[in-house]
Amino acid sequence: MEMYQVRYFLSVARALNFTRAAEECGVAQPSLSRAMKQLEFELGGELFRRERPRAILTELGQRMLPILTRCFESAAAAQALAAGIGKGGAGALRVALSPTIGAELILSSLREVSRLFDGLELVVRRESAAGTLDLLKTGEAEVAIGAGDNSEPWLERFPLFDEGFLLICGRGHRMANSASCGLDDLLEERIVLPRHAEHGDAVAASVRGRRRHDAWSDGDMASLVAAGAGVAIAPRSFSRPETLAAIPIEGLDLRRTVSAFGAVGRPRSNPATILINLLRATDWGSVVA
Repeated sequence: MEMYQVRYFLSVARALNFTRAAEECGVAQPSLSRAMKQLEFELGGELFRRERPRAILTELGQRMLPILTRCFESAAAAQALAAGIGKGGAGALRVALSPTIGAELILSSLREVSRLFDGLELVVRRESAAGTLDLLKTGEAEVAIGAGDNSEPWLERFPLFDEGFLLICGRGHRMANSASCGLDDLLEERIVLPRHAEHGDAVAASVRGRRRHDAWSDGDMASLVAAGAGVAIAPRSFSRPETLAAIPIEGLDLRRTVSAFGAVGRPRSNPATILINLLRATDWGSVVA
């Protein structure tokens, strides 16, 4: 098995089209097809079912995808590390955060990666929920952190933790010292909705019919709540100042999964690979308790 065959396979798995994969890899389609046939022969079965113009992963192909992805990433990471050492530096680690992911969630992992790679440049960017993944798709970020069950074929998802939601209110609010509350307790409250969030529509649906304000960032939502303009429903990992209280909401069937994302088949640098592994190994219990 040659690494170029693995690269071609990952490109076809991402594009689900032999012609587009050949263009992406910069080779003629017959050459790519021959490489796939050779790889299938070595692995003992078909990796793709040809349904022109589409190429569909077979069961063998689906099983081989994560294995060959890790194989390709390891080889690419070794090359990137060797190149970085040769140039006297580790390059840049580009991370995209969705607007509902606090930077403090990944700071300890970023510090550890920086310790391992002297001279590493950290580039942390924020975009809209969709824009975060766009940065990953265009190659402007190697790792993205966000929430939601995104299942695009080009997207590799590494779930980190699952969490519920809490009521957020000011310290002087009538419910600030309550052990819990129910949705009925919010009937007369004005809700500050997180229009910037992946879970914004779900929160809006859970409090439909109530008076509301709209906020387009976690910071603005926190400021409105702290000023007494209303209350908010936010994930347990929501970073809140001391001026705000958090209360469990009984009867609210709302959860989200926070994940790290990468692009299938695209080489990741060694720092990016280690960052993902550190995030996956983190004990998130204290964050979502």
